[in-house]
Order: sequence, then structure tokens, then C-alpha cells
Amino acid sequence: MNFSRHILTVAYLFLSMSAVAQRFSAEKEGHVVGMTVINGDTVYLVALKEVEIRAARLFKSKSDERAFWRLVHNVKKTYPYAKLAAVKLRQLNEHYLQLRTDKERKNYAKQVEKELTEEFEGELRKLTLSQGRILLRLVDRETGNTTYAILKEFRGSLSAFFWQSVARLFGSNLKSQYDPSYGEDKTIEQIIREIEAGYL
Repeated sequence: MNFSRHILTVAYLFLSMSAVAQRFSAEKEGHVVGMTVINGDTVYLVALKEVEIRAARLFKSKSDERAFWRLVHNVKKTYPYAKLAAVKLRQLNEHYLQLRTDKERKNYAKQVEKELTEEFEGELRKLTLSQGRILLRLVDRETGNTTYAILKEFRGSLSAFFWQSVARLFGSNLKSQYDPSYGEDKTIEQIIREIEAGYL
């Protein structure tokens, strides 16, 4: 009887030391694991990542499948630029609002435009018309503003009108708004979620 009690005590101590060692090891790796005692048992509390369950994608035809994968390619190509546009716009706004005169703001907007042109013009010129149209809508998704509204804010109505006219010649619209509940934008939203989750 005493012998079995000693074995249980040793086992309990061993398990306790193991739990402490595991917690210490987890903390060293940057993970803190909580624990609680329920009915005398130690239960670890771990926050798990959200898991998305998705059905296999079915296509009506080979051409639908090709169109989908072409859209995936185009979104992967343009989405990083839209995210970058949001970051740059935030930085621009922060500095822009600190400037006191319209002249300072106008000069700053021109300076930023010149820097962005030097950095990205070559890459953006390589985009196809389809990718350009997707980029316009993704800029709206990431910034909450259409490209037209952004141009109008920083370069004025005349400049925005001019570039809208040019875009129209190529079948695009700087006033394109992103609507993730409808049409192609709905598919784009699903693609972006899958990209961010690491599925695509």
C-alpha cells in the first residue's frame, strides 16, 4: 500500500517537473502556455489558430478553370502593389497634414509622385490591362478610396479628370470601387483570403 503511494507520488512529481520543463521550454521558444487545474488534473490552455474548412473548387468547364487560374495569377501580381499603395498613402497623409500651406502640399505631392514613378513605373508598365483594372479596385479595397479620389485629393480635379479620360481610352475606370459581395470582386476576395491563409 505504502509502496504504491510512493510510486504515485514519484509519478506526480515527475509529471509536475515535466510540465514545468515543457512550460520553460515553450517560454524559451517564445510561446507561453497557460494551464488550469480541473478536478485535480492539470489542463493546458492553448490558443489555436483559426482553421478554415473549404470545399474542393469545381469548375463548369476547362475555360472557367483557366479563367480562374489567370485571375489568381493577376491578383498575386497586383495585390502587393495595392498593399504598398495603402502604406505609402498613410505615410503621405501623415506628412501632408503637417504641411501648412497649399504650395508646400503641392510640392510635396509632386516630390512623392516623382519618387514613386522612379521606383515603380518600370514594374507597373509591365502590367496587362486586366491586371491594371484589378489593381485599381484593389487600391480601393486597401485604402478605402478610389484611385480617382486619391488623385483628386493630391493632384487636383483637373489632373484626376485627365487621367480618368486616359484610363477610359484603355477600358479602365479610376472610379472603380471594390465590392467583395458581387461578381469578379467576390472571387478576388476569396483568392486574397486563400493567399493570406497560405493556400494559394
